[in-house]
Amino acid sequence: MGRDDDDPAVQALVELRAGLERTIAALGAASTRAEELIERRTAGASWYEIVSTEEPPLVIETITQVLDDLGELGSRFRREEALALQRENVSITKIGELFRVSRQRVSTILHGTRSRAEA
Repeated sequence: MGRDDDDPAVQALVELRAGLERTIAALGAASTRAEELIERRTAGASWYEIVSTEEPPLVIETITQVLDDLGELGSRFRREEALALQRENVSITKIGELFRVSRQRVSTILHGTRSRAEA
């Protein structure tokens, strides 16, 4: 087995973990912001007043950014993990079983192309 610091799958997993930590912080801030918006609305502010004075990033912007970031990081890790399994002579069929996806999906992952659902 190779050293972990030379393993692209480990590198991708380290980056994914860092992304998860950023996500936790960003979603915590978004949750706090959502609570503030709820309080303003229940106190009688109109939606126009709330939306027109909301400071960036908007709650929905934060959520969208987090989902985009996690999607990219998760896809990179999945691709590197599939490549690592392939280097260990695991068949595409078996990788599909391990990932719970079709052989065709594994082939797409290995070739680094994204499906329409991921795009």
